[in-house]
Amino acid sequence: MKSILVPYDFSQEAEYAFQLAQELAGKSACKLKLVHVIEIPTTQHFNTMGEVNMEDTFVDKIYMAEMVEKRKEQMKALEEAHAVKPYQFSTKISFGNPYAGIASEITDIKADLVVMGSKGSSGLEELLIGSNTEKVVRHSKCPVITVKSPIKAEGIKNIVFASDFSENSKKVIHELKDLQALLGAEISLVKINTPNSFENTLVSKKNMKAFIKANELSNVNVEIFNAATEEEGILEYAEEVDADLIAMATHGRTGLMHLLGGSIAEDVVNAAKRPVWTMKFK
Repeated sequence: MKSILVPYDFSQEAEYAFQLAQELAGKSACKLKLVHVIEIPTTQHFNTMGEVNMEDTFVDKIYMAEMVEKRKEQMKALEEAHAVKPYQFSTKISFGNPYAGIASEITDIKADLVVMGSKGSSGLEELLIGSNTEKVVRHSKCPVITVKSPIKAEGIKNIVFASDFSENSKKVIHELKDLQALLGAEISLVKINTPNSFENTLVSKKNMKAFIKANELSNVNVEIFNAATEEEGILEYAEEVDADLIAMATHGRTGLMHLLGGSIAEDVVNAAKRPVWTMKFK
């Protein structure tokens, strides 16, 4: 791992993500970058006569200028505080759409990992717009760890990898192996059986053992877990074994396919109290 990106909006969740990223960067001696995206207001203010309210527009500009200066000072302070850390640290402020800014930075620095805070979303809000975190999870070309509460890197010793152990899973397991090696963690491979997607236990275990052998996995165990839905099964199993991190592959569907089929990975990211590692199929 050579570079970690942390989207940072100065929220408590973003701070949790930043703390975890610092520990991971220290363990791997890689580059750590913080990006803060300032969203520029685009809505014009009109009075009752349909005329642009210049006073409101002027006030907005003053507020934006003051906020930009404040963020610059905060970022500079962070850089100074990390000058003697065992990893290269840098910050960036960009302007525009938050997701677009994060996606651009992932590409620009060729990030190997994104660590970001998440508050989760549900219901109509999730269906219509989704959060910036969801969009990053859905589209990122590198793994993403989403964080909602404090978590220490040294405390991540039990990783639950929920999968169907098909060819798609093989495309992401090598990235998870790198994280496992960095943390010295155990991976629990779990196949969730549901009424709508049931597989004989013997068949599942055979596939999982073949998966372990084909991908040269070590320090792993296997489990078959029954639940009403895959999302519920993943969350319930992680709770049962007191997992430190949930790991999943995501298909990265967009548009109509996403609205119709949704994404189990994104649902888990929204609902899980634990940090979640995701990676899109390549």
